Amino acid sequence: MPGEHAAGEAKIVDVIHDVGDLAASSGRNDLAARLASTKQRLDDPAVRVIVVGEFKQGKSKLINALVNAPACPVDDDVATSVPTTVGYAEQPSAWVIERPASGAGEPQRRQIPLEDLAQYVSERGNPANERGILSAEVLLPREILRGGLTLVDSPGVGGLESSNSLATLAALSSAHAVLLVSDASQEYTEPEVQFLRHAMRISPNVAAVLAKTDLYPEWRRIEEIDRAHLSGDQDIPIFSVSSDLRLLAAELQDRTMNDESGFPALVAHLRREVLGRAETIHTRGAVHDLISVVEQLEMSLRAELNALLNPEDTPRMIAELEAAKAKADDFRGRSARWQVLLTDGIADLVADMEHDVRDRLRKVQREAERAIDEGDPGPIWDQIREWLDQRVTAAVSETFVWTDERSRWLSEEVAELFSQDQADIPVSDVSDIRGVLDPVEDIAGLEAGQLSAGEKIYIGVRGSYGGVLMVGLVTGLVGMALINPLSLLAGVLVGRRAYREDMGNRLSRRQQEAKIIVRRYIDEVTFQVGKQLKDRLRLVQRTARDHFGALAEELHSSLSDALQRARQAASGFTSSRDQRVMLLKKRLAELERVRRSIPALPPAPAAIGQPQRAAVGERARD
Repeated sequence: MPGEHAAGEAKIVDVIHDVGDLAASSGRNDLAARLASTKQRLDDPAVRVIVVGEFKQGKSKLINALVNAPACPVDDDVATSVPTTVGYAEQPSAWVIERPASGAGEPQRRQIPLEDLAQYVSERGNPANERGILSAEVLLPREILRGGLTLVDSPGVGGLESSNSLATLAALSSAHAVLLVSDASQEYTEPEVQFLRHAMRISPNVAAVLAKTDLYPEWRRIEEIDRAHLSGDQDIPIFSVSSDLRLLAAELQDRTMNDESGFPALVAHLRREVLGRAETIHTRGAVHDLISVVEQLEMSLRAELNALLNPEDTPRMIAELEAAKAKADDFRGRSARWQVLLTDGIADLVADMEHDVRDRLRKVQREAERAIDEGDPGPIWDQIREWLDQRVTAAVSETFVWTDERSRWLSEEVAELFSQDQADIPVSDVSDIRGVLDPVEDIAGLEAGQLSAGEKIYIGVRGSYGGVLMVGLVTGLVGMALINPLSLLAGVLVGRRAYREDMGNRLSRRQQEAKIIVRRYIDEVTFQVGKQLKDRLRLVQRTARDHFGALAEELHSSLSDALQRARQAASGFTSSRDQRVMLLKKRLAELERVRRSIPALPPAPAAIGQPQRAAVGERARD
């Protein structure tokens, strides 16, 4: 498979070079630049597969087993703290991307000894990432990586519903595929199922891996339960594997043991569904660009040639070209239909997004206030804070994923209206939620409401004093002393009631203070998330506008060139006409030869998650 792909890609690159030279020699530097970008995309074949999951689920060892090398540090007390990318190179090496010491400037890439990698990417060697490492890169001469496969070992998260999972979820949009790793000790938790569903809506290719099957004899039952959890979703494959068996099989060269490890099926999935899909998409994009450029170059040459060979038909042809040029002018204007659809669509999306995030966070607020009213929030405030953080994170993640779906749907609608089927749709990352909640202050603390023995005695004595005094005065009228059994009993009763009333008042104050803290936190999150999403939707608008605007500019330039050539041919001298006709026929023959050398357009890969995207489109239309 890698050899066939390399041969096909080399052929496309040769055609791109030929067409680019023809475009440059024709004065169409814009089309030559477009093909240069196409070649650059083909020259960067990296296909990113991000491996995600909670702490100590076997992610690092899974990557090591795939490449049969200690690429990622693994130990019982070692947890990955920095994203580590494993890719191909002829010689093994390791690199780290460091944050500048001053905090300003570009990140620095520095080579490190491969055996020292754990000191930079693990919690034990680099606790809380005190070294300021942004990411690490390991390059190995492994056949599985030669075709462009790049494996990313992401830091584990302490629960996929926690705020730490925001960065993990953000990374999905930049990956070609996602592997969610969970060991066979227990069935999927609700956060893991929800994370898989979010991943399906962001990434085009998602699979689940059940790891450590050699340690848990009941792994087949866990696999059946996990498949039942995912039965209603869009065909998420599950691969049950043992990394230890795979590494041992590689060491012993035991094919039977390798089959028992479950890795052959996972490797086949990566080659066929991940690498194969990415190669097809890259090839289709390159073929589309080649066909588009060749057609635009032919249009100018044929217009001039027809004007030279059929002068009686030139007025009609010029009229048609002028009409097409006028239409291209409209495409470039702000009043163009695709521009109007894009502007209105973004405005609608911003309004829907604001309503969505406010609605989700208001539900969280109401749930929190009901929980506060049901008891004393003071002693359990830490649990309430953790619950509130998880619920807010889940709400924000859902809003970002939903907005990302809507923005992609809008881009597709604009592309359809623009009627440029051969163009790639610009993809803007709206689901990236890294740093969204960084400006939000942590949830404030709350007094636990626990009184010391001295405070309790003070409250009781303060209340009992009034009871003793009142009853003592009344009993004094019948000749009894101020301090007597009746007054003491009254003091005890009144003091107990005063203590209860004081505790009730304190509870009410704590409940009100807790509600104020929750509301203030929800308001801050709503403000920050709304601002972030508005900025990213504006980026979507600018990206789509620039992309389709560039296509309209190319079409306008092609039509202008064709119109100018036709007019010049109509007013040219007869003596030079024959030579010009011969030259044009030669150039058209070259373009025809190049067109025949363009590979056939490969079939489009089957869409993943199409039902969800269709549902998003229906909701948007409603």
